[in-house]
Amino acid sequence: MAELINSTQTALQQAYDYYLWTLTLSDKRTRGWALVDSPVPTLLFTALYLFLVWIGPKYMEKRKPFKLTPLLVPYNMAMAILNGYIASQLLTASTRLKYSYICEPCRQKNDPDELQIANAVWWYYFSKLLEFCDTLFFILRKKKNQLSFLHVYHHSTMFFLWWIGIKWVPSGSTFLPAMVNSSIHVLLYAYYGLSVFGPRVTKYLWWKKYLTILQLIQFTCALILGVNGIRTGCEFPLWMHYTLIFYMLSFIVLFGNFYVKAYIDKGNQVFFGMDVGCGQGNTYETHKFLKNKQKTN
Repeated sequence: MAELINSTQTALQQAYDYYLWTLTLSDKRTRGWALVDSPVPTLLFTALYLFLVWIGPKYMEKRKPFKLTPLLVPYNMAMAILNGYIASQLLTASTRLKYSYICEPCRQKNDPDELQIANAVWWYYFSKLLEFCDTLFFILRKKKNQLSFLHVYHHSTMFFLWWIGIKWVPSGSTFLPAMVNSSIHVLLYAYYGLSVFGPRVTKYLWWKKYLTILQLIQFTCALILGVNGIRTGCEFPLWMHYTLIFYMLSFIVLFGNFYVKAYIDKGNQVFFGMDVGCGQGNTYETHKFLKNKQKTN
């Protein structure tokens, strides 16, 4: 027993010493920025978020859903504006610096444009904390179908992973996924904000389906970026390339599954359920049902 305790203490001490060593490699420019120095606030907020996901539906189970229209519209529009600001800041600074979209090493420079990128990456990281409100609103409105594994996994992991980004690599190739994702989120939050007004408006929001396609394209491009970074020896932390690859693979699988269920399967149901017999109930689904019934008889 004593040996087990000693070996555990040794392992923990080695892990802590390793963490202290990694701190010496962190970006000096973001030291002292809000929530950046220690992982504790980020981990606590994430733990609180997961607790909310667990307790929230139980609390709302016997209660009426809240009507949050006066809150949802300004929230979603504010998030669209914030993401637009982040994307524009990253685009303008990276363009002036002539950043490569294939491989851009992270340099700890105090150039104004480099600092503009680091500042935009911090806002992107902070926006992931604000996005926890998406889940809170789903819970308060009793939208249990929205609380999927994909939703919770996406929100709970992005916040911590981007703490790593702002802590160690707040510039370089980090700018690209943040810029692209923020651009897509402008459309996403604009959709959410307008859809609050109900069927009168949602029938004009034709781009919902294409948002998922854009996200899948984004994840695929990020995956290719990570693979290419390893292949070419891009001067960027190697473990981050591997993390990016596996993380993007998980998103491609989860978002791909969502797309199939939400659009392709639904489309098949509509197509095969269409009445092709002048309103006489002659559908392919009915034909299959009768045929199977004859076989069983």
